[in-house]
Amino acid sequence: MILDAQIKAQLEQYLQLLEGDVLLQMSAGSDKVSKDMVDLVEELSAMSPRIQVERTELERTPSFSVNRPGEEMGIIFAGIPLGHEFTSLVLALLQVSGRAPKAEQKTMDQIKALEGTYHFESYISLSCQNCPEVVQSLNLMSVLNPNITHTMIDGAAFKEEVESKDIMAVPTVFLNGESFASGRMSLEELLAKLGSAPDASEFDGKEPFDVLVVGGGPAGASAAIYAARKGIRTGIVAERFGGQVMDTLSIENFISVKRTEGPKFAASLEEHVKEYDIDVMNLQRAKRLEKKELFELELENGAVVKGKTVILSTGARWRNIGVPGEEEFKNKGVAYCPHCDGPLFAGKDVAVIGGGNSGVEAAIDLAGITNHVTVLEYNAELKADSVLQDRLKSLPNVTVLTNARTQEITGTDKVNGISYIDLQSGEEKHVELSGVFVQIGLVPNTDWLGDFVERTSHGEIVIDQRGATNMPGVFAAGDCTNVPYKQIIISMGGGATASLSAFDHLIRSDIPVLV
Repeated sequence: MILDAQIKAQLEQYLQLLEGDVLLQMSAGSDKVSKDMVDLVEELSAMSPRIQVERTELERTPSFSVNRPGEEMGIIFAGIPLGHEFTSLVLALLQVSGRAPKAEQKTMDQIKALEGTYHFESYISLSCQNCPEVVQSLNLMSVLNPNITHTMIDGAAFKEEVESKDIMAVPTVFLNGESFASGRMSLEELLAKLGSAPDASEFDGKEPFDVLVVGGGPAGASAAIYAARKGIRTGIVAERFGGQVMDTLSIENFISVKRTEGPKFAASLEEHVKEYDIDVMNLQRAKRLEKKELFELELENGAVVKGKTVILSTGARWRNIGVPGEEEFKNKGVAYCPHCDGPLFAGKDVAVIGGGNSGVEAAIDLAGITNHVTVLEYNAELKADSVLQDRLKSLPNVTVLTNARTQEITGTDKVNGISYIDLQSGEEKHVELSGVFVQIGLVPNTDWLGDFVERTSHGEIVIDQRGATNMPGVFAAGDCTNVPYKQIIISMGGGATASLSAFDHLIRSDIPVLV
């Protein structure tokens, strides 16, 4: 049996929601992955009379397609969609059966209106928490538009194909045989990349907001909800709703929730925000903020959105090491997510730059997958918690280099090594390897603000205990500020504080409030 009792019980409940018959056509060989895939498909068939199975020849073996009887839907799973892709399998079965997808009608209309032929292939790993959103989005597009097909390809099951295409990061998407995109992308982002995105004209005529939140992570979501609950006009401008939490694998310190994953947490945030009358302007990058009669936020697409008060919650991003080779070899051996991309380096030698908690945790994870891990730390000792350091020291295939200043990530078409300076001897040394994982902390997303509000030398927005900046009417919260600890729960508290302060500012000023 492929499915354990708990997963099987969950799946049986989902399969009761099938609205029509589903045909699974599978192409299998004699290898272990094929045998496991056949077992999975047969288990699915045994759990619902609506699921039929037949053998066929598909482009890849092992793989299986999900269709309606007599109608090809363009969805193929090459490999076994379990792990993080279990939900992708369930949704494919439900949507192909005729169950309505949970997507906005406007977005579905955009998909149906796409002209041309689109053959998507997404290369994923089952341990990647960023991959399912891409897989599920492309599957949905295949269901809604007969000119779109999508094949999910498990890189572990098709190693030769992955290596032949030099795929060193997941998810990686090919369109009609050409490289199309890499990294986590929402359905809206995929459509935007295909040229189906809102332009500046869609923002014409928007009334000013009482509270305009810039950033859609935990801080921004919290701020928007607190504002909306006051009954005032609230809007969120977000480059990517959910923010950096979308790239977080495991969350175990959000009080009252024992454990969750970043994408699930972000989805819950979005669902909660949508319970209120909040105008969410997603996939919009802020360009400039200035104070006129009201605050005016200019977006990258040229649109201008106005607010009586503004809450800045733009979060932070992974800090780059800033050495030659880093930018050139991104997704060609340079990576930032060990959980996502680690399986692509199975049996190979890799390095982790950074000896803090993130770096050491990454090294521990990678040690179980790769042949050897080299940890490079600039300081004389690691900064990670002692329990993590003890675990790291117990691993036989890890080398820790302290007093090591990274000089260059080397390679030709992909990474082949890393050069560093031994700060004790002054000698430059080189380590041959196939991948480098950068784990050296965060940098706030505040460059676009310039001198509009006071920032620290590290770019963090300076706030007081009420979340106020030095610009009256502008507040800030979360990882983009100078709060000492960058934690989800602290960001959400900061968002609430900033929102309540913005409301207090409104009622104490002579600016009329829109209700």
